[in-house]
Amino acid sequence: MRRSLYTADHDAYRETVREFLAREVVPFQEEWDRNRWIDRDVFARAAKAGIYALQIDEKYGGAGEPDYRYRMVVCEEIARITALSFGLTVSLQDDLVLHYLLDLTTEEQKQRWLPGFASGELIGALAMTEPDAGSDLRGIRTTAHRDGDRWILNGQKTFISSGIMADVVVVAARTGERHSLFVVERDTPGFERGRKLDKIGLPAQDTAELFFRDAVVPAENLLGEEGRGLAYLMSHLPRERLGVTAKAMATTRAIFDMTVEYCRQRKAFGAPLIDKQHVRFELADMATEIDVAQAYTDQSVLAYNAGELTPVDAAKGKWFVSELQKRVIDRCLQLHGGYGYMTEYPVARAYLDTRVQTIYGGTTEIMKEIIGRELAAGR
Repeated sequence: MRRSLYTADHDAYRETVREFLAREVVPFQEEWDRNRWIDRDVFARAAKAGIYALQIDEKYGGAGEPDYRYRMVVCEEIARITALSFGLTVSLQDDLVLHYLLDLTTEEQKQRWLPGFASGELIGALAMTEPDAGSDLRGIRTTAHRDGDRWILNGQKTFISSGIMADVVVVAARTGERHSLFVVERDTPGFERGRKLDKIGLPAQDTAELFFRDAVVPAENLLGEEGRGLAYLMSHLPRERLGVTAKAMATTRAIFDMTVEYCRQRKAFGAPLIDKQHVRFELADMATEIDVAQAYTDQSVLAYNAGELTPVDAAKGKWFVSELQKRVIDRCLQLHGGYGYMTEYPVARAYLDTRVQTIYGGTTEIMKEIIGRELAAGR
């Protein structure tokens, strides 16, 4: 099915992204995975090349381009080379941290932080999840209390993507009976990084525990209004979940395309795998599901651009496409046979990297609860 999502400008941008990835990412992927660490200098080069942070206004060093279709192009090209650890870190900036900084900061805060993001010199992280609070944000226990011209933070966060690398962390904390958001900078007294967590996938993308022990945060680092933290988190979830959907859709299609080519080339019993009816039926099933999901994803992108993507519609895409990704890549691995189990093949690495997609950004079960609540309310 022919897609009409992109214009000539997006196609030209795709060539820029593809060239950058071939030069700056592909030669280093295996080294990053072995080291469980991405060379952070690549993000400065990526920002300079316009691979992310496009939405930052020109006066802060960005391009002032809010069109989410450019993000989709980046997702698709990163998926094509299966650089999913790199892709997640880029998504963390564009779909999470920058979205908060663009929407909630004062002019003084914008001047302090946005130029660094536009140049790739600052890397950000979002710290919501705690040992006892995942999808249930109301369970957050990290506290912040005002002490003159500063806030004192105490608590622990876990599963924080880019927690080790991050220079600035948007932290959710209780302020009395409500929640507020704070920007905690790298050298904040009382802010400590815990261990880099071992994961089954996305090895080069660091995930960490963070600790706040009487961490001293200047009053001017409050993000938005005091007491509105939960409202801010909820209002920004559609963008985060669209980001997960975009990555899931791009990776699903990329691995499927690789699998079709593998089935054309791989011979069994004297003929290519694709000559077998069962294999063709498997591919036909996946091709159909992918095209249907792609249509929903593309419409979600256009709805987001128009300011019309609702939390429920974003939840539908997030759970369905991430579950599709998990299911399709599992079937693609099966069609690769023993080779699919070897990490030298992209399908094997994608299989491991995919598993978290139905968990972070809100689990599948939480997404269904969000959708179900709206149905129950009769809206």
